[in-house]
Amino acid sequence: MAAVAEAKLALDAFHARYGQEKPYFEFWDGEAIQKSMPTGIHGLIQIILGQLLFEAGLLSAVEVRLKLREAFEPVPDVIASAGTAIFPFPTQPFEVVIEVLSPSDSFHHLVRKCQKYELWGIERVVLINPETREVWAMVRGDLQHTDFIARSGAKCITTEALWGELDRRLAMFPGLTLEA
Repeated sequence: MAAVAEAKLALDAFHARYGQEKPYFEFWDGEAIQKSMPTGIHGLIQIILGQLLFEAGLLSAVEVRLKLREAFEPVPDVIASAGTAIFPFPTQPFEVVIEVLSPSDSFHHLVRKCQKYELWGIERVVLINPETREVWAMVRGDLQHTDFIARSGAKCITTEALWGELDRRLAMFPGLTLEA
């Protein structure tokens, strides 16, 4: 994640210059910060999470720009809501935001993002490391290991369900290598 070295950007200048570039850029207090290029496992985890969240009764989406604060427009990996709060762009807090660590991500930067999400009122903030299969939840500004990703009513999405589904899908392609 590299910050683009320049004077502070106004939000409209950020949108004009970086709004459609991929990997996406995020707006952080006048800076344009490019997201890391996701890996195939990262993308597959996003798909699985979307399905698990939907099956639990939450509407989910990937790579949606948040518009909860004027000075910040992050693009988390997965978001989910029990209602329509995520369309067309979330402008109010909602239920779940998930960040999936990419190999080139700064862990410190992702922790700061997760702290902001929690501060902004998002109910469940989760950080996932596909490489180590660690999952953390943000609790009062600190990351804590967790065994569940989200809850919706009586339904709980566990880390076991995520890793089990990932393993099931990977096993369908025996010649697949996950090395870069």
